[in-house]
Amino acid sequence: MTHVLPVSSVDEGHQQALFPIREVSRLTGVNPVTLRAWERRYGLIVPTRTESGHRLYSAADIETVRSIMSWIDRGVAVGKVGKILAGTRDIDGSMRGLHSVIDSAEQEAWQAQLRQAVNDFDERLLDQLYGQIFSTYPLPVVFEDVVMPVWREFTLRHDTFGQTSEWLFLDSFLRARTLQRVQLTRSSAQQRVLLAAMPDGCRELELWVAGLLMTTPELAVSVLAPGQPLEELSLVCGKMKPDALVLFSTQVSANDAPKRLIRLGLGLECPLLVAGEMADVIQDSLAGSAIGCLGSDGLIMQRRLQQFLAGRMDT
Repeated sequence: MTHVLPVSSVDEGHQQALFPIREVSRLTGVNPVTLRAWERRYGLIVPTRTESGHRLYSAADIETVRSIMSWIDRGVAVGKVGKILAGTRDIDGSMRGLHSVIDSAEQEAWQAQLRQAVNDFDERLLDQLYGQIFSTYPLPVVFEDVVMPVWREFTLRHDTFGQTSEWLFLDSFLRARTLQRVQLTRSSAQQRVLLAAMPDGCRELELWVAGLLMTTPELAVSVLAPGQPLEELSLVCGKMKPDALVLFSTQVSANDAPKRLIRLGLGLECPLLVAGEMADVIQDSLAGSAIGCLGSDGLIMQRRLQQFLAGRMDT
């Protein structure tokens, strides 16, 4: 059982899930002595402290621990890991480098194992592979270079007899794991964005993955269920009061999409942004409007969203 301490034990003004060191050790396989050493000697992790001095770790800290482990497993000295992690956090300087951590041979090997697990309906193996991939590569690489390409392969032929069940097996597995991860990342974020799908714009898993890729420790993404009517978004935003609304679609939109979006934006009290392949297609049509385009690459979406919100706070 995962032990999560209530936020009130640390800071009444911030709402986040925090984990004691013994739970972080159980989740990552790194013993508490090593975790303390990484903090004291190298400053790789900076956990929150209670009034009594006990360490508490956030979901982001746990991901950092896993990233440290992956670099050490590759033969990188622990003293050099901090510099690497600092570089990968600088999206402008590391976007190409981040995706280069996996070569084509590794990518194909992982994908072949995932396909076999799905073909065999082996949930235990699929779960094991999923965990191994996440402990080895950064989150954008996991989804964009390994997991989602396999999911799309099964999606393309999911209407074929004998393969419908395989697609449902993989899709339900990934939706459950992605939802769990999105919920885990909702911490003490000071800003919140609502993410909704354009009508028939994407499948549920694609929407959840987009939300996960946009999320940062400072920004929580609340994903609205697929099928959310566009005409009711002004009502939803009026009550939830997000810092921005993002509409996502992997489909090439109809010719009237820019007009519909501009009309929708006029009725919102918060800024409107678009993301996914749709954003790349209609970006020129939205030039001069107040609607921002985030693009379709995970890292680019996250970077542009951060820049947009930071610019808005400065005004």
